[in-house]
Amino acid sequence: MGCNHLGCTDFIRGDNTTFVCSFRHLEEKLTPIPSIPSDDQILILRDGMLEQMAFARQYTLGLLESVPESTWGVCPPGLPTSFAWQVGHLAMAQYGLMLFRQRGRAEGDVALMPGGIRKRYARGSIPGAAPDDHPSRAEILELLERIHTEAMQFVASMPASILREPTDMPYTGYPIKLGALLFCPLHESIHAGQIGLLRRAHGLEPVR
Repeated sequence: MGCNHLGCTDFIRGDNTTFVCSFRHLEEKLTPIPSIPSDDQILILRDGMLEQMAFARQYTLGLLESVPESTWGVCPPGLPTSFAWQVGHLAMAQYGLMLFRQRGRAEGDVALMPGGIRKRYARGSIPGAAPDDHPSRAEILELLERIHTEAMQFVASMPASILREPTDMPYTGYPIKLGALLFCPLHESIHAGQIGLLRRAHGLEPVR
């Protein structure tokens, strides 16, 4: 069957115990699948995820607050990433997990998440080494905020009936749309750690 991952044109192949999706380069055992929560539990988990995402984003922004423009798109020696790529990737991922994976493409998404931006900051993309390989610091942060606002508002009104619909990897806990949401603050936290490492590599003071 086809793979529904954002930007993936591959196919899932397998038997009743495993599948392989080359977009994620994953081989997952499908035993056992956890019990799907009740509708009330799904909504509690949805609201908890929104609180976690709000906290994770504030922490990320705190790490970025004192980063100078001069280091924004620079990959320090030994680290093949930059602040610009990290922030662009977080914007792309939040759009993918909290919007695209939940309701597909919607009118206005071309402006919200342009295809060129999505491809530039997709998983596995290579950060440009020159500062002008990326939009400006202000432009990327504005994109991050725009997607965050849209995603948080949209998810807050999602009913349990939609959140229990099945989805593909990546997800956390449950192979349903709720699981894709639960993965988002975890993904944000992983990259916050990478942003913290970038701060150290550029000689900036640690936040924590």
